[in-house]
Amino acid sequence: MTTRKIRMTQQRRFILEELRRIRSHPSADEIYEKVRRRLPRISLGTVYRNLNILTECGMIQRLETGSAQRLFDGDPRAHYHLRCVVCGRVEDAPVEPIIAIEDALRELSDYEIIGHRLEFIGVCPHCNKRDDVERG
Repeated sequence: MTTRKIRMTQQRRFILEELRRIRSHPSADEIYEKVRRRLPRISLGTVYRNLNILTECGMIQRLETGSAQRLFDGDPRAHYHLRCVVCGRVEDAPVEPIIAIEDALRELSDYEIIGHRLEFIGVCPHCNKRDDVERG
């Protein structure tokens, strides 16, 4: 993860504030809708560009979930995620990252390990409850 210094424009600041205010992991379109309430003239392209810049400088994370729609996380610290295979919801996993995995891999490979990502997949409580209702 790069940590280059960037100029914090008003647009970037509002995008970052909205992303950090949201507890979910929104798409660029969802962030755009929220930011547009504060900056009505902002374009979707500007939001995408600034999300990429904020990601590149390490202030936010872009989540690769395997779908066409990328999600963003306002928490740049290393942490794991839970993803529902039914509705696609993504949440932070309530466990600390296991750094020992990286240490073990450094010992066993020639790779220079710079970090890792881990995503747990399952069915969220909302979808599980809905499934119970449909079966019952």
